[in-house]
Amino acid sequence: MSADILKVENLIKRYGGLLATDDLSIDVRKGELHAVIGPNGAGKTTLIKQLTGEITSDGGTVLFDGKDIRRYPEPKRSHVGIARSFQITTLFQNFTVLENVILAVQSHHGHSFRFWKNANNDPDLIEPALEALRQMGMENRKDVVVSELSHGEQRQLEISVALATNPKMLLLDEPMAGMSVEDSTKLIATLKELKGRLSILLIEHDMDAVFSLADRITVLVYGRAIATGTPEEIRSNDEVRQAYLGEED
Repeated sequence: MSADILKVENLIKRYGGLLATDDLSIDVRKGELHAVIGPNGAGKTTLIKQLTGEITSDGGTVLFDGKDIRRYPEPKRSHVGIARSFQITTLFQNFTVLENVILAVQSHHGHSFRFWKNANNDPDLIEPALEALRQMGMENRKDVVVSELSHGEQRQLEISVALATNPKMLLLDEPMAGMSVEDSTKLIATLKELKGRLSILLIEHDMDAVFSLADRITVLVYGRAIATGTPEEIRSNDEVRQAYLGEED
């Protein structure tokens, strides 16, 4: 995990007089699970949106897998290997689990959008979709309509949708929000299996999950990184404890 897959330097996003990200620098190593924590308004979700291209940065550089992607639009960032889950699920509620993942495969690989009858019989679409579901332990739920899933299952499915794009890095924005303890425990176990196979940038409320999963943690306060280190280093950092720890966004 020595080489960086993501290297962000001096990133800036202004909203009027407010600096949402203020000269922010952060790196994610290949195969690493890197968590970002911080209080309300720290700039965590703004950072994710800047990385995906959803919002335009006002300064700084973003290198992904050796490429300068700061001017790439959202679709191109997806095609170079960045996939994101959202704070609020963005699934098609009236489609089945498998159909949702097939849509992601179609979109990412440039297949034309066809009637479901054809898509559901196309092994080039079905096999990658099923593999993404297997990675999240959801293959046995493939024929269930999404609206019938529990909240925790929908969060897991959203990550399956992201995995179906065959990413090099996952950006997970509060994936455990609203989950039961049982569902959170399952997701933590799954993310432990995924890390090392791909790089993960995690924003999460649940500090137990963060300290259990993260190889390194960056702490944001008012758009700035005040500390980066291992979970043990962050726990023992006086500045982090005074500024934040225990009152996460």
